[in-house]
Amino acid sequence: MIVVSSSNIAGYKIVKTFETVRGNTVRARHLGKDILAGLKGMVGGEIEEYTKLMAESRDQSVDRMIAKATELGANAIVDTRFTTSMIMSLAAEMLVFGTAVLIEKE
Repeated sequence: MIVVSSSNIAGYKIVKTFETVRGNTVRARHLGKDILAGLKGMVGGEIEEYTKLMAESRDQSVDRMIAKATELGANAIVDTRFTTSMIMSLAAEMLVFGTAVLIEKE
């Protein structure tokens, strides 16, 4: 499955457009990791615990979006976008969406 943020894919033509597909996950922060993150926040630097959490959330959301596109018969997703939103004070949603399409080599 080819997944791109652009509206087209070099060397391919879109022969069928299906629909908008999406994948999402909601992840809660871990209290122990919050304490470590708070300590790192005082001294500065990357907070690896949150970086890992967000990377896992993105990967899971993309996998779910690809699964939906595959069910439709698509072999690519164009115009892919990511967004996040806070669900509650300890949880956030990662949402990815794009347009499922069928492509062929030009």
